[in-house]
Formats: sequence, C-alpha cells, structure tokens
Amino acid sequence: MNNSLLKRGTAVTLAILLGLSVAACGKKGPLEPPTDKGYEYPRDYPAQ
Repeated sequence: MNNSLLKRGTAVTLAILLGLSVAACGKKGPLEPPTDKGYEYPRDYPAQ
C-alpha cells in the first residue's frame, strides 16, 4: 500500500511540475494587436 501511494504521489508531483513549466511559457508582451508601423524598417540601401 505504501508503494502505490508513493507512485501516485510521484505521478501527481510530476504532472504539476510539467503543467507549471508549460504555463510559464506564455506571452510576456502587451496584449495589443500589431500595427502597420512594425513594417517601417530603416532602409539605408537603395530600393530597386
């Protein structure tokens, strides 16, 4: 009985750790949609 409790506790702990590690990979930036200004790059080379 002790062995099954240990296995279950280990499985639950691993599941929680896996869930927390995946949850930590979320987006950290502002929640605003991208604008057209993101496409204005500085162009130092001659355009063809």
